[in-house]
Amino acid sequence: MKFERIHLIVIGISFLFVSCKTLHPFTEAEKTLIASGTAETPFRVVQITGKQDSIVLRTPGSDVRNFANDATFHLLVERLKTTLREENGVGIAAPQVGISKNLFLFLRLDLPGQPVVVAVNPKIINHPDTTVCFERDGCLSIPDRSGNSVRYPWIDVEYWNEKGEKIQERLAGYSRRNTFTAVIFQHEYDHTRGVLFIDKLCE
Repeated sequence: MKFERIHLIVIGISFLFVSCKTLHPFTEAEKTLIASGTAETPFRVVQITGKQDSIVLRTPGSDVRNFANDATFHLLVERLKTTLREENGVGIAAPQVGISKNLFLFLRLDLPGQPVVVAVNPKIINHPDTTVCFERDGCLSIPDRSGNSVRYPWIDVEYWNEKGEKIQERLAGYSRRNTFTAVIFQHEYDHTRGVLFIDKLCE
């Protein structure tokens, strides 16, 4: 009886320890990297030309949990916004700065003011059978190179914003003469899966 009680206590403590560890959305290494600057400090964008950087870019991300009230998460988002402005890009994913999480920012070219939107744990839940060849796709992590990539003309997506609100919407657009919001989302979504635009070049 005494042994069983001690055994149950040990199991309970172990469960509590594991649960506490999994409550935080980031690893210790990720927290250190995120905390290495302020909200106004841009990250270094990892490049496919570096061996270790290339490994990071090719590693699929994991979902972000318990993030809505997490200070580290919000610092990451602000630093990503700063990095996006500094790089003059239309989107940036967490893996591009060394954080292997399913999280990215994308520019809403289809909305007034073209706001930057945060997509956490994004999914593409529907798309047409047909594809288009998007011209001059490029990437902050692949310097001095562009190419035409295979993309869907529209996608139905699901993600959470930085407030923890679930968003479901249809994104469209694949023309540089009008809007290519759907392409931006697909490009950044691919980053969270370890996929680059050079993997999707048109024949």
